[in-house]
Amino acid sequence: MENSIKGLIDDYIEWLRSTIVLNQIEEWIEITTPYLDRHNDYLQIYVKKENDNEFLLTDDGYIIQDLESSGCSLDSEKRWELLQLTLNGFGVKLKNKSLFSIATKENFKNKKHNLLQAMLAVNDLFYLARPFVSSLFLEDVIKWFDENEVRYVPNVKFTGASGYDHFYDFAIPKSRENPERYVRAINRPDRNNAESFAWSWIDTRESRTEGSRAVAILNDIEHSVSPSIFEAFSSYDIDSVLWSERSNFTPMFVN
Repeated sequence: MENSIKGLIDDYIEWLRSTIVLNQIEEWIEITTPYLDRHNDYLQIYVKKENDNEFLLTDDGYIIQDLESSGCSLDSEKRWELLQLTLNGFGVKLKNKSLFSIATKENFKNKKHNLLQAMLAVNDLFYLARPFVSSLFLEDVIKWFDENEVRYVPNVKFTGASGYDHFYDFAIPKSRENPERYVRAINRPDRNNAESFAWSWIDTRESRTEGSRAVAILNDIEHSVSPSIFEAFSSYDIDSVLWSERSNFTPMFVN
């Protein structure tokens, strides 16, 4: 099993390395990644050398500006709190609508990874959150957990075998009926988010308690979830829970 997991991790890292494209734009390096945004365009980040050992990494405002241009308002206090909470979890900051991070030579790999994951997370968090939508999907999941007295730790981070950090929305402690559970609420279940979660679980599960489970809560209210998403999660031993059917899975979280 250990060799099999290591092989999957190595394959994933090699895929990332082989699909990244670099382009010099004056003093900046544009990094085109294999991850797609909701327009099916490749996500890009920009890097500039600040001094001998520091680099500025940024999305150049793309994520926030794209959400706003699509009618997603981020000006409510609650949405701003969730945005900051999400960015803080990845160690990413916000200035003039740009997501950014400062990296050194030693931690550049992780900082780049975390910025990209933050871009995906923020886009997923606010996707479809139009001005007339009163709550966000993550808020709805938190409310449902609280109403059902689910014991959870929010926004947890683990370092995987690859050395990369991975984030989960919730960790639910072991009980008599269930093992430890690591949960991600996925607002927009697509290939990007499925691959991101699968990679997180592959990279971290060997360091978790034996028998621990990963659970993806999938928002199917606005759009149906492709069967390929369920197949992908199943192949990596990730449990899938449709939000519309959550009452059927209450024991998975409560007990």
